[in-house]
Amino acid sequence: MNSETVGAEVFLGISAEFSNYENSNVAILPIPFDGTSTFMKGADEGPRALIRASQQVELYDIETKSEPYKIGIHTASPVAGETGIAVNREAETRVTKFLNDGKFVLSLGGEHSVSLGPIRAHAVRYKNLSILQLDAHTDLRNEYQGDPLNHACIMARCLEIVPTVVQVGIRSMDACEVSQNSAENIFYAEQIVVDKHWIEKVVSRCTDEVYVTIDLDVLDPGIMPSTGTPEPGGLGWYDVLSLLRTVSQRCKIVGADIVELCPSSDQGPDFLAAKLAYKLINYSKAYNGKLERRSQ
Repeated sequence: MNSETVGAEVFLGISAEFSNYENSNVAILPIPFDGTSTFMKGADEGPRALIRASQQVELYDIETKSEPYKIGIHTASPVAGETGIAVNREAETRVTKFLNDGKFVLSLGGEHSVSLGPIRAHAVRYKNLSILQLDAHTDLRNEYQGDPLNHACIMARCLEIVPTVVQVGIRSMDACEVSQNSAENIFYAEQIVVDKHWIEKVVSRCTDEVYVTIDLDVLDPGIMPSTGTPEPGGLGWYDVLSLLRTVSQRCKIVGADIVELCPSSDQGPDFLAAKLAYKLINYSKAYNGKLERRSQ
């Protein structure tokens, strides 16, 4: 075990054999920060709720007939910080180390602004990086309430780092955001529902190396009500899985984050987020084919 300490709560509740740092191909990084949310607070509790719920997820994946946890999934200690600048700086440093150690990194937010640090680290390592954003909101404001690092500005900051951000599931934006991204890279939910070929179109806009950022409000609030800014008319569970599966098959997912879980007394959404995290890890490793699975 190195300086990254496994806490009392481990993703999936797996044993040290499959969660110790040295033997793990995946690092889970909790980033429990909720400093700029403007509607419903609580995203800082999201990483812990997701990890706790993950301990109820079955380890066998029916779709791929595999036990993905056997590639090794390490749960790192949470990122700490009082400000968005401090949190993202620390997250970037931590993710850079994980990448240098050959880990696939899945960060868990926290509000969406915490994606910036991990994305910066990936952009340094992967020169042909594009970002695939699953979200109800474009998050393209240059600043919100005087803060350029507000969660409503995360994709504006990302477009300063990489040239391509592909936005999927969008159904809410301000007029000032309309021209901030290429129209061909924005896939509105109302268009997706009537376009049988939407996934192919999304993938065609991605580069060979993709970072996936998932704001859970991309999902319909009927199945994911526990977010800071829920929007009606979202994507379904199999819509999201189909997209992630296809992206994994056609591109290389090099890193990812899942953000904006605001846990409530109903733990169903926590479990959904945890299972989505496990599926995302499985897709990225199974189809990328870059890492050998441990013996099953």
